[in-house]
Amino acid sequence: MTEYLDQFIQMLRSEKYYSPHTCSNYRRDLEQFQAYLEREGIESPAQVNYNHVSGFAAQRHRQGRKSRTIQRELSSIRSFFQFLIRQDAVAQNPALEVRAPKADKPLPKTCDAEAIDRLLQLPQDCDDLQVRDVAIFELIYSSGLRLAELVGIDLDDIDLDQGRLIVTGKGNKTRHLPIGGKAIKAVKRWLRLRSDYCRDANESALFLSKLGKRISPRNVQSRLRALIDRRALEQHLSPHMLRHSFATHMLESSSDLRAVQELLGHVNIATTQVYTHLDFQHLAQVYDAAHPRAKRK
Repeated sequence: MTEYLDQFIQMLRSEKYYSPHTCSNYRRDLEQFQAYLEREGIESPAQVNYNHVSGFAAQRHRQGRKSRTIQRELSSIRSFFQFLIRQDAVAQNPALEVRAPKADKPLPKTCDAEAIDRLLQLPQDCDDLQVRDVAIFELIYSSGLRLAELVGIDLDDIDLDQGRLIVTGKGNKTRHLPIGGKAIKAVKRWLRLRSDYCRDANESALFLSKLGKRISPRNVQSRLRALIDRRALEQHLSPHMLRHSFATHMLESSSDLRAVQELLGHVNIATTQVYTHLDFQHLAQVYDAAHPRAKRK
């Protein structure tokens, strides 16, 4: 095995022209695999099968290696066995069907309530578009909206007297959402100015650009960055972070997982886990205790 490994590394240098650093990474990965095989009593590459490669990947996962690291190691093993096939040392590549564990999705970053209060303060000398911007971000934070849902809102979708909003989310599914008091006030301020920007009587969009058209997602993102600069906030924010902050603050205050799941428009309760800082076991316990059809006798 060691002899083949030396030949493989030499091939990477002379034929592939890989850098010394890359070759060193290949050697380290394959030496890790070789050590595992020796502990399993495997002496020849021809003895290696799928179970050995998948067992190695599983062991690395138990040792706390990140998915990306395991993916790289498996790639090194696949390349090594392709080399061995060309050398007639083995008949097939046992690593072809082995996949690393899925990488954990990073949690979206959140923002504390104090920073959001600073962001959404409306100064006395604000212009019309700043009034619109505060209304946009108040509504996102108030109802946990996706950016696409926000820009898609029409005038008929919102009932400020009842404090209700209809949005169309993923899969063209609609949901009815409550609107907070501050968001209602902010939207009312914008509606008093909206007619000054509306150049088409048939334009139904709630939020308009300065050109009188439905505001675009990119425009919303740009205006948020400008608002952050004016407020001199050190923390980076995005519309998605406002949605995540909504979910986090709701769950921290109410512990009502089912309600948060409905408000966010998640079909699967596991998806809601991405928008919280709680582990799934706790989420499942809350769900089992709260949902009528989840309770067991």
